[in-house]
Amino acid sequence: MLWIMQFSGFFSAAMMMIVLSPSLQSFPPAEAIRSSHLDSYIRLPSFQVSTSPDSQDDRFSFRKAFEFRNANECGFADHKTTGVCDPTLVHAAITLDVQYLRGSIAAVHSILQHSLCPENVFFHFLVSETDMETLVRSTFPQLKFKVYYFDPEIVRNLISSSVRQALEQPLNYARNYLADLLEPCVRRVIYLDSDLVFVDNISKLWSTNLRSRTIGAPEYCHANFTKYFTNSFWSDDRFSGTFRGRKPCYFNTGVMVIDLVRWRRAGFTRRIERWMEIQKSNRIYELGSLPPFLLVFAGRVAPIEHRWNQHGLGGDNVRGSCRDLHPGPISLLHWSGSGKPWLRLDSKRPCPLDALWAPYDLYRHPH
Repeated sequence: MLWIMQFSGFFSAAMMMIVLSPSLQSFPPAEAIRSSHLDSYIRLPSFQVSTSPDSQDDRFSFRKAFEFRNANECGFADHKTTGVCDPTLVHAAITLDVQYLRGSIAAVHSILQHSLCPENVFFHFLVSETDMETLVRSTFPQLKFKVYYFDPEIVRNLISSSVRQALEQPLNYARNYLADLLEPCVRRVIYLDSDLVFVDNISKLWSTNLRSRTIGAPEYCHANFTKYFTNSFWSDDRFSGTFRGRKPCYFNTGVMVIDLVRWRRAGFTRRIERWMEIQKSNRIYELGSLPPFLLVFAGRVAPIEHRWNQHGLGGDNVRGSCRDLHPGPISLLHWSGSGKPWLRLDSKRPCPLDALWAPYDLYRHPH
């Protein structure tokens, strides 16, 4: 496959596990049209988010991506006329956070590279900083996207301390408000964390049949579900009783297909907020934004193949550790956990699987 040939220099023996996966051989990657400015780099002197006002933050310097075009079988749609409400679009939502910006850019790059119809993907970027739109447009000039400002004050008083400070950032909770932030005509969206890359066509995930469910995600029913809540939660029937009559399984909220019509109709945002309010006074969990989703949706999720979230590659929340791939085919790699591939690569102490993230990195290292 062309993309493997292009990036073979980056891949270790671990890459062969993915090359052999049926998921990577089931579609032709969209043709990449080489930009005449391929070797140019994007630097934005006016973009200041650094805590040091006297120096430019090098985290916001990225190369311009290839220009990706639809394959012939994608057909033609006049997106300029219909805009975000075009029913043929695939909608993906992802945060643009200062600390994880490099990961978000790589995630977008991977989606475009593996999409059969990349021009049909519309990105909804959730931000709490300004000037992100300029950066995205400079890195992906042809990208269809919109930036949505998420006010941190909406959840500031709802967030409780967690096992890891990164889990306490307000933008982590923006996914709770997608139904309010996105246009009413957007009926479905794929929510994605910033620390993942696709190695398959996002349209396959988009076409997931949710049946009567509001969200779809890979479920892990062999996981010890009780560990996601405190002893006080399980000992109080007012709280633990919420799972009565359903069989809850763990699912990772970093990859979810969401039916926004059902979400809005059922008022799930308020239900999640209610559990966050209970947490403030009763301390029923320790893991940031995940448990409220489990409380509302666990046991009521449309199951998706595990290939769409090979998660945990960042190690655990307590200490750094390298992880292996789970058995089976792979369509999405997710560095959930405390270790992020860009940090480990920069420190010259990467885990073997971090080489699978590197080809999608558009960061321009300072000279």
